[in-house]
Amino acid sequence: QVRLVESGGGLVQTGGSLRLSCTTSGRTFSRDSMGWFRQAPGKERDFVAVISRTGTSTYYADSVKGRFSISRDNAKNTLYLQMNSLKPEDTAVYYCAADTSSRWLPARQVEYNYWGQGTQVTVSS
Repeated sequence: QVRLVESGGGLVQTGGSLRLSCTTSGRTFSRDSMGWFRQAPGKERDFVAVISRTGTSTYYADSVKGRFSISRDNAKNTLYLQMNSLKPEDTAVYYCAADTSSRWLPARQVEYNYWGQGTQVTVSS
């Protein structure tokens, strides 16, 4: 059974930082492209960032470029999202997801097969 479990969310002030983690099991982690998405209250789930299977390539949404950094540790089956200079508009539930195909840096929800349960990030002004 494939499981993705996010952690690291919480409440932080504007300008602060958080690091999210996503621990996976049930698959060979290094075979999958991994992404982060987020969903704010009353809004659709949006793409945040994606990383290639080896970790050598990444792609970010314009709204987080330069502030967020996605990384992975294939030996630990863990995906990370370092979030700096946080803004109130970053408030959302953050989800990690796995794409088991060979797509290159997928950025659409429909391209992902497995999802975590989400972790809440709240940025206070």
